[in-house]
Amino acid sequence: MTERMALRPQAEGFAAALPPLMAAAERLAASVLTGGHGRARAGRGEEFWQFRAATAGDAMRQIDWRRSARSDQSFVRETEWQSAQSVLLWVDPSQAMSFAGAGAHPPKSHVARVLALALAILLLRGGERVGLLDPALPAGAGLVQRERLFQALEGLSSEADYGSPPAGPLPARGRAVLISDFFADPAPLQAFLARAADQGVRGALVQLLDPAEHGFPFAGRTRFESMSGALRHDTLQAGDLRGAYLARLEERQALLSGMAAAAGWQFHSHSTGAPAASVLLWLYRALEQRAG
Repeated sequence: MTERMALRPQAEGFAAALPPLMAAAERLAASVLTGGHGRARAGRGEEFWQFRAATAGDAMRQIDWRRSARSDQSFVRETEWQSAQSVLLWVDPSQAMSFAGAGAHPPKSHVARVLALALAILLLRGGERVGLLDPALPAGAGLVQRERLFQALEGLSSEADYGSPPAGPLPARGRAVLISDFFADPAPLQAFLARAADQGVRGALVQLLDPAEHGFPFAGRTRFESMSGALRHDTLQAGDLRGAYLARLEERQALLSGMAAAAGWQFHSHSTGAPAASVLLWLYRALEQRAG
């Protein structure tokens, strides 16, 4: 079965399997609305939702001066969201994402596309507007948009060894999800997150790694080569590199987590050898928690 044939049914399957899991999460299940509205959350509306501490990027007109006068901190009065919000997705199209180690695990690129499409299906069913971080496919709603997303995700490709999020427009106070191995130079990602924070955009970073990249099971004579063949390293004792590799991986994940937290985002690392439904549920909850 080709990847194109397998992508849609697997994405549908993940989406179909999630509602029973959400039912066990009372807060998330209670926040799902029927009809044309999205999930109940903070946003533009008339009904009072909550006060929250003001953050960088909040306009002066958003400050509730009466509530702020009772504290040394400024507070913003939030109202309940009453219309759909834009969610933009980015799936790393680089060559590195096509890696799959030994065993029956699919390439990272395949898991990333299925995960992104499954998330889009759930959000679209909830009345959200979903698109890609690409001007060619802005946020939209309905079954037609789902088909557009499928076509776009199925055709992702890049000649670059490693990927970084694009510098295109962001939905003001919207949300975004980035799915990658995040092995590229972190500077472009850091700049992206700073720009997102300035525009009130919240979201999640999902790092997808093959089990071999999580555990480094290599020993003896080994050739390490990038998927494009541009980078290469030969060693006679690969096992001697394991400790240094795992330390560097932990350092990179700590950096990603810190960058995400500084921007008001969330970070999660997932192995392609683990069930995809778990990270899909995490993503759905992450978007719910950081909405607004």
